[in-house]
Amino acid sequence: MPRQPLANLTSDTLADRAYRSIRDAITTGELRPGQKVTERGLAERLAVSPTPIREAIRRLEQDGLLERTGPRTVKVSTMGDAALQDLAEVEVALRGMVARFAARHATVEQLDHLDATLDEADDLLIVIRQRLGAGEDPERQVNALLDTMQRFNDGVDACCGNPVLVRLLEQTRVFSRGERRALFLERAAHDTNIALDRYASHRALVKALRAHDELAAESIAIEDARGGLSDVLSEAAEQHRLAMLAKKPS
Repeated sequence: MPRQPLANLTSDTLADRAYRSIRDAITTGELRPGQKVTERGLAERLAVSPTPIREAIRRLEQDGLLERTGPRTVKVSTMGDAALQDLAEVEVALRGMVARFAARHATVEQLDHLDATLDEADDLLIVIRQRLGAGEDPERQVNALLDTMQRFNDGVDACCGNPVLVRLLEQTRVFSRGERRALFLERAAHDTNIALDRYASHRALVKALRAHDELAAESIAIEDARGGLSDVLSEAAEQHRLAMLAKKPS
């Protein structure tokens, strides 16, 4: 786990960053099921004091990702996969709530901006299909597409008009944005259609937002989030399986 430049952050922000860093290490298999870790060891690795580490550990125990083994020692839960699925369900539900609130509060200007962003994505998809058809590598365009769709998702978050809800969503993401991108690109390398099909529902979402149809917006967002998380969870599980195989003695 890389050391984080955390010296200038507040205690609450440090705890959030420590929570995310430790959870990322668990989800990627860097911290393995059953592995013991200490408050002091984690504090040294993240270059922070023990106080935010204690708060991060407490939250990870509540998530079911860590189990207490002593006053200052915990281990990675052997039920990590189940806990990740639980976290995924929470993230999916929150994404649905964001879309519901967005249908209630989005302005015409915000919705026009979302449509313009999707127009950019459509142009990129045309280029990606052309490069694939020519046998060329579309990695640069796929990365640009991911950047564009991140702007779309951020735009939907802004439409919901509820910063508390958006903050909760950020805190409960199963994967950080960087991890999600890396896992998506890895999976797209095996299945090029995933890069082309993942965003088919976004126009329908904007249509639902324009109609102020909260139920439709929520349903579309939940279905899309569940599909996206399923893809990256599958890729993470496969990478973890390969890593465990590589560690076995030959």
